[in-house]
Order: sequence, then C-alpha cells, then structure tokens
Amino acid sequence: MGKKDDKEIRVKEYSSGNGAKIDLYSPSAKKDPHDSIHIKVDTEKKSFETITKIDGQKETGSGSCYLTSACMRHLQEEFDDDCHELFILRWFRDTFVTKSEINYYYEIAPRIVEQIEQADNCEEIYEYIYKNIIMPCVKAIEFGDFKFAYNRYKSSILCLEEEFVCKEDEHVKTLLPNI
Repeated sequence: MGKKDDKEIRVKEYSSGNGAKIDLYSPSAKKDPHDSIHIKVDTEKKSFETITKIDGQKETGSGSCYLTSACMRHLQEEFDDDCHELFILRWFRDTFVTKSEINYYYEIAPRIVEQIEQADNCEEIYEYIYKNIIMPCVKAIEFGDFKFAYNRYKSSILCLEEEFVCKEDEHVKTLLPNI
C-alpha cells in the first residue's frame, strides 16, 4: 500500500496467481461515495478491466485501441496486445475520455487504419505516429500530464481523419457521376 498526496494505492495479487488488482482511492476514500479507479489485470486471459467511480457514478471499460494496435503490429517483431503502450492508453481512454468520444473514435479509427494500410509508405506513417503521437502521450500520462495527452491524441486523430478519411471520401465523390 502506498500513499501520495493523501491518495491511497493498493495492489493485491489474485489468490490464483493469475494477475492483480490495482486500486487507486481519492483522499475522501474513508467516506461513501468516494472516487476511485480499479484496474483488474488477468495475466492468464491476457486482459484487463477498469472500473472508475467518480461522484457516485460507475463506469467500466476495456477493449480495442485501433491506431496504437496497428502501429504496434508494424513495429514489434511479435505483436503483444498487452504491451506497455496499449495498457497505458487503454487505461487513459477508459478513465478520462467520454463515451461519445470513444464511440466516435471506434467509428473513425478503423477507417484511418484501413487507409494507412493501403499506403505505399505505411511503415513510415506508423513509425511517425508512434514517435510523434503515441509515445508523447504515453510519457505524458506516466508523468500525470493528462491534459496534454488528451489534447495531443484528440487533435492527432482529427488530423489523421482529415488526411486519410476525408481524402478517401473526396476520392469517392470524384468517382461518382455529377447528379
């Protein structure tokens, strides 16, 4: 158990030995309701789940991180869905990003990845995204600069959407006959 600025952090290993639970509590944890974040990591299933409780509201999350997953598949010799970058960004997404923004991301990110995959220089694009978007966001999250990470990732997704998806849509429009 550790404390920093009156926030309490608890790490418990599962009795089965197949993972751990990390609990982060707000300074007001002694009263109910209190704010907390719980991260359940299952090493056997290679999965995790976050449970966030803020102002009496509970949200759970886990799942895909399309763009980062695509980058990691291209940059790692053997893709690991539990790599550090994906773990950090999924936690951040599940903790700080609104459901409507997540839904929008799930709608647009696969289209961005699809277009990048078709590019002749997709390896260079993924390397650029990794060095200039993913790693700066991961580092910012690790240092607690959540505002920077949020703004950087959100603006980057919007730029990538404009670069890859809007161009795709324009290309489709030029193929359609004028009506």
